[in-house]
Amino acid sequence: MAHTFHISKSERHLKWDNSLPPVATVPSGSTLTFDLLDGGHNQFTASSTDADILTFNLSLADPAHGPIYVESAEPGDVLKIEFVDLRPARYGWTAIFPGSVGFGLLHDEFPEHKLQIWDLETHRQDGYTVFKEGIHVPVNPFLGVVGLAREEAGEWSTIPPYETGGNIDCKHITVGSVLYLPVKVKGALFSCGDGHAAQGDGEVCGTAIETPMNVTVRLTVEKGMQWVESPHYITSHEHTANLVRGGGKGEYAALGIDADLREASRKALRGLINWLVAEKRLTREESYILCSVAADLKIVEAVDMPHFGVACSLPLGVFVGPPYI
Repeated sequence: MAHTFHISKSERHLKWDNSLPPVATVPSGSTLTFDLLDGGHNQFTASSTDADILTFNLSLADPAHGPIYVESAEPGDVLKIEFVDLRPARYGWTAIFPGSVGFGLLHDEFPEHKLQIWDLETHRQDGYTVFKEGIHVPVNPFLGVVGLAREEAGEWSTIPPYETGGNIDCKHITVGSVLYLPVKVKGALFSCGDGHAAQGDGEVCGTAIETPMNVTVRLTVEKGMQWVESPHYITSHEHTANLVRGGGKGEYAALGIDADLREASRKALRGLINWLVAEKRLTREESYILCSVAADLKIVEAVDMPHFGVACSLPLGVFVGPPYI
């Protein structure tokens, strides 16, 4: 018999901790629905402005909803997570936080704060949101935080990713995708959160299109998958089609070359921002935000030492009208 459980936005935590009592105990194969706060703990609303960044409480970031105890899950097993439905709220936000906060690949080069509010309702059926007139960003909902409790005792931040998942921020794990996570504690203790309406690979300014989200997932315990020692996933056909739709006009990319992989990534991002400013007449802050929600970092060279090659590429399909085409 199929079982369905609902988890409210009040059932959340801010640290991974295998001693947390579960908010629900479910059999393997159960479907769960979640009402999720956004990655900023709903501190921004559709009417927020740049000034609201100054009162943002970073200690509330990346709430995870749960944990869920899955019956029959034992250390050494794998939890299979199927993403059935991901429904963003009517609005979202992207922020450049002041440089001292440390978010963003170029945080030291962007000392001023900026908040972008996105309308996620008007063009929901069309599958995009408007960055500004002439620039559309395809909507591709996914969860930034999907994870299980760690084996180690104590409290662990929800901000970084771990071998057991967490804040993996992988835009490819969307509706129809399947994620596999290694179980380290009895019951697995599954939690999720941090809904995103869109993001580029790298989330380079530190935030995606952050949004509250209604979520439906199915949790199943898998035995005998010893090769899964970190998050593994299978993408959906629909996700592949969405990528083609967003990039059907090709890409513009800048390459960063450096002996340090992070510095090569910074150079690539800086190059793409410079192109957006020079050719598309966007501001540096607008360019940084657009790169975070729509551009992808890719390792294109990792064997010809001592240098790495990293590309930062933007689908030209985001430019849909004057003055950008």
